[in-house]
Amino acid sequence: MRPNRALEIGTGLFVLLGFAALFFLTTQLPGSGLSLGGVTGYRLTAKFDNVGDLKTGSPVSMAGVTIGRVESVGFDPNEFRAVVTMRIDTRFDQIPEDSDASIQTQGLLGGKYVGIGPGGSETYLKDGGQIEFTQSAIVLESLVNKFFANFAGRAGESKQDDSTSESSKEGSP
Repeated sequence: MRPNRALEIGTGLFVLLGFAALFFLTTQLPGSGLSLGGVTGYRLTAKFDNVGDLKTGSPVSMAGVTIGRVESVGFDPNEFRAVVTMRIDTRFDQIPEDSDASIQTQGLLGGKYVGIGPGGSETYLKDGGQIEFTQSAIVLESLVNKFFANFAGRAGESKQDDSTSESSKEGSP
């Protein structure tokens, strides 16, 4: 009867460890809003016409290196634009004032993140600063719709051209 007891305790510990690992992983997801690390760094904001499906906790990167996280995504009712607040790690405190921010996609179907392109200014963004130059997210659905609308328009033109050329052929001896 003793071996069964040890097996039950081992299984229980294994399940408990699994739940702890699952909790840790869910706190590290970009959209979870939970974090086990302390909040450090300084805040920057940027305004975009369209942020796509950018979420709180998404990475902020520069030259492919993650330098911060998206802290919040809001809406400015005066300018009708999305306002993205980012928390940048204090190690990256020399971002030029004339840098640009763009919403980019990780892979073809990946999540969105903010990419910062460096400017050439001698002065740097500080806590509470705003990135003035922004480029909105490219929404795949709108690109597909534009492509098909353009394609359908050209197909209609070619049908008209064909019928015009056929009628002109019939009219000539």
